[in-house]
Amino acid sequence: MKSFRDFVEQLKADGKLRVIEKPLKRKLEIAGVFHALEPTPCIGYVTDSPMRCASNIFATREQVAEYLGCEASEIQEKMVHAINNPSKPRKTNTAPVLEETSSSLKEIPIPIHTKKDGGPYICSGIVIAKDPELGQNCSFHRMMVAGDNKLVLRILPRHLDEFLKRAGGELEVAVIIGAPINVLLASAISTKIGQSELEIANTLMPFETVELMNGIEIPSEVEFAFVGHLSSNKLEKEGPFLDLTETYDVVRKQPTLTVKKIYHRKNPIFHALLPGGLEHKVLMGMPREPTIFDEVDKVVPCTGVNITPGGCSWLHAVVGIKKKNADDGKKAIEAAFIGHKSLKHVVIVDEDVDIHNMQEVEWAIATRFQGDKGLVVKKGEKGSSLDPSANPFTRETTKVGIDATKPIGKLGKEFEKARYLEVNLQDYE
Repeated sequence: MKSFRDFVEQLKADGKLRVIEKPLKRKLEIAGVFHALEPTPCIGYVTDSPMRCASNIFATREQVAEYLGCEASEIQEKMVHAINNPSKPRKTNTAPVLEETSSSLKEIPIPIHTKKDGGPYICSGIVIAKDPELGQNCSFHRMMVAGDNKLVLRILPRHLDEFLKRAGGELEVAVIIGAPINVLLASAISTKIGQSELEIANTLMPFETVELMNGIEIPSEVEFAFVGHLSSNKLEKEGPFLDLTETYDVVRKQPTLTVKKIYHRKNPIFHALLPGGLEHKVLMGMPREPTIFDEVDKVVPCTGVNITPGGCSWLHAVVGIKKKNADDGKKAIEAAFIGHKSLKHVVIVDEDVDIHNMQEVEWAIATRFQGDKGLVVKKGEKGSSLDPSANPFTRETTKVGIDATKPIGKLGKEFEKARYLEVNLQDYE
């Protein structure tokens, strides 16, 4: 199994890692330098911490694919397969993450990213919780440092929130940082409650787990593992915070996590995931593509899904289908909104359109779409809390789908895109 640090070392050996020699200040400077270097993977030290800090490690699909040992075009298929074919990781009794401990969060180089941030933030942290009946859950949550051993977590009404409610608002959890890409991707997928994300991760790339506490299993080679007590009965202010949309989220009262123990590897690497940055967009948006694919494929053959960067890698998607019936486009629109509940706008195109080429997508809208026939408008829908234009308290929004597929039958015009002869220009030099 390739660990997070193994991949960092591989990038360094290949000359792809930028090493920052000058020590960086954790307030604004770390994030400023790493952001300026996007998408180049980088690593450096912080002025008041002996620990290394790395960022942009998975800032492109190509970097994710390199870790997984596949082509970028194959990632979606691998993720769909993993969701539908989970497998149990092997267990071990010892783990590199348990090698050393720290006494305070202050020893970790956790950045303050922008001027209005409510405090230092962990953005790459994955919470692992367990329910006696539902099993284990892994999910990303931003974590604001509120003391030497206290974090405030943004928790939406999803699986972890349900686990908390079932436990009366008090729950023992683990937090992992510096996880391998298979665990990062799986933990960002919206699975059915009760399905183990670590089993999805194991199908993507096999690894070992170690039991940390109360039967909770964590990957053995992550960089950090916290043991803590999560309480939704003790709320504190969380925010402001720069979000995926590159706008500030509002301040809310959120659950607190009291950190009881901090485990880490020798000479650990803190994964500084920049909020609103390219790595954040890749790791948050791309794992929603297979869930959209699965839902669309139930109603019409799906050829691919692209959560677009221009849509904040969260709110917009382009979906390719093999259209057979007149209403397939609208069926695909409805299915896409089921596959990703936060989706705001979706465009459905035929398989001859490259879903990753927005010029081709716009061409399909221009030549194959009519607003009185192919437009789906869904008012009063529950949208994303990340959307600054949605109601900040109810998340109410209007969702729009565009069927930019070719009409069935002849309408007096051809809808196929004409192609020129492909030639090798070197033959004409």
